[in-house]
Amino acid sequence: MIEILSPAEVDRARRTGALVGTILQTLRARTGVGTNLLEIDRWTRTMIEDAGAESCYVDYAPSFGRGPFGHHVCTAVNDAVLHGLPHDRDLADGDLLTLDLAVSLDGIAADAAVSFVVGTADPADTAMIETTERALSAGIAAARPGARTGDLSHAIGSVLASAGHPVNTEFGGHGIGSTMHQDPHVSNAGRPGRGYTLRPGLLLALEPWVMADTDELVTDPDGWTLRSATGARTAHTEHTIAITEDGAEVLTRPGV
Repeated sequence: MIEILSPAEVDRARRTGALVGTILQTLRARTGVGTNLLEIDRWTRTMIEDAGAESCYVDYAPSFGRGPFGHHVCTAVNDAVLHGLPHDRDLADGDLLTLDLAVSLDGIAADAAVSFVVGTADPADTAMIETTERALSAGIAAARPGARTGDLSHAIGSVLASAGHPVNTEFGGHGIGSTMHQDPHVSNAGRPGRGYTLRPGLLLALEPWVMADTDELVTDPDGWTLRSATGARTAHTEHTIAITEDGAEVLTRPGV
């Protein structure tokens, strides 16, 4: 399903996006060496409930996971990159953590992710995170009415590949609206001029992610957490955007 939102629904999406951005900002500020992943999940649950919102993850049970997910935020550490299932682990100095969060408020969902290093950062980790951030900015810059999803994929993939990272195209960006995952799929590599034509009112979650030296994923015994097949470090950055008459509006920046 490809869903085009009305102006009133886009306005509701702005509120959802601001909530997601604010929760991620708060989690990042609170997280440090010694923080337990389950503690991050508890903080997330409290903030979602206090806002009168709903988690998109707790009951999520797609074909690729061993559902339901049962937690409120994805916590992927070091060689884990996607769908990190929170578990009893204290973060250590130098751990690279990705937090991925999707929330629904007033019937509209928003999705975002941030990667950062806890404590002392290795320059290679910092560079990889910055690469995903630049790739996301390139995808956003390419998003406007009349552009095609392939234009966004090409912009994202060009940045990732130029930094020397193999690009996995199994998981990528997606449409979002009244539900978390919708068409169209937005791969992190692609050819310009191909794919769905963007229209005002379309919401997309763009999410460049990389593994330092491979494009192959392996799944943890938990049935959810996806890791690099080589044990290499990973990074993942995501925003939900709305296509407007003037281009792309980023919805998942922190609210006031």
